[in-house]
Amino acid sequence: MPELALLGPAYVVPSTGNLKAKRTMALETKPAPYFTLRWNGGATGTLTLIDQTLLPEQYAEIECRTVEQVWEAIKVLRVRGAPAIGVSAAYGVVIGAQTHCASPLSHFQQRVVEVADYLATSRPTAVNLFWALDRMKAASKTLAATSSTAAELHDKLLDEAIRIDNEDRAMCEAIGLHGSGLLSSGMTVLTHCNAGGLATAGDGTALSVMFAAAKLGKSIHVFADETRPLLQGARLTAWELQKRNIPVTLICDNMAAQVMKEGRVHMVITGADRIAANGDSANKIGTYGVAVLAKHHGIPFCVAAPSSTFDLAIPDGSHIPIEQRASTEITHGFGRQTAPDGIAVYNPAFDVTPADLIHAIITERGVIFAPTSETIREHLAPRIS
Repeated sequence: MPELALLGPAYVVPSTGNLKAKRTMALETKPAPYFTLRWNGGATGTLTLIDQTLLPEQYAEIECRTVEQVWEAIKVLRVRGAPAIGVSAAYGVVIGAQTHCASPLSHFQQRVVEVADYLATSRPTAVNLFWALDRMKAASKTLAATSSTAAELHDKLLDEAIRIDNEDRAMCEAIGLHGSGLLSSGMTVLTHCNAGGLATAGDGTALSVMFAAAKLGKSIHVFADETRPLLQGARLTAWELQKRNIPVTLICDNMAAQVMKEGRVHMVITGADRIAANGDSANKIGTYGVAVLAKHHGIPFCVAAPSSTFDLAIPDGSHIPIEQRASTEITHGFGRQTAPDGIAVYNPAFDVTPADLIHAIITERGVIFAPTSETIREHLAPRIS
């Protein structure tokens, strides 16, 4: 494989030590030219999101002032990717509770639970959504003991949401650094769907590995699966990689086998929306097929995800709920009818890759090779109560 041009370093994630939602840009040759999400103002502020349904044709931001707007943004994929959904939901709790800051403390706490439970109905598969909402509810319960008013507790909940935001940024950076050790110059990586900055508050999960490798001066190339039916790979991953000057080649999903057969792929790295206790990993539909192909061709298949994506209450992938989406995503993709009227449609948004097909899971704590229930528990031990 010919040597590729060296790439500049990537975006640096802000420190988690500052509770203000800052966005610090280091002196980089190619920083991320966008912020997937950001909080504006203090406790009465708003959440700004990139409307990812419009990319790549149009870059536009939306401002969420109500919890209903946050719910809708998650539901229709204006914001998507498990970590970004979790951070957005945390801020959604803050927004939803704004209307009750003058209420008695007990009424405010009840409102927090109502808002969190409402946001939990937006999407069923991304465990980060429920993790963030549970954390906000727990924080409300714990911090109420040291709060004299609802407004004081609300300020503390905003601090908690900002912590979740900043922690996600730091986790992305750590995942990238750990995963970059698996890559060397001249390697070509295949990825499926979008697990970049658009899927997180920071630099992404799977793509953060590539950004970090480039920052270290490693020349890499990426094959991006188109990712049907919503084309997240074509619309989002290809867009992100171009913005960051990472060489990328777009392929249709059904071309992956041929590209692997031709020896053009050295590693597969994807993200995950939920990982069971045994390592079975749910990700965008089509990921399982890529893993099977990688196994056949002797190519390492890796998953990059933060520890918050693990659901240790689920023993294996058969217990992961799979979201079923509207048939029109297939029959009328992007507004154009491509199937006959009345045709039956099956449209699961995710599939589950068995752990025995996964070479390694990359987290902010390090790399789990040949994941099993035992190695995962050992890896996550500090988080287990």
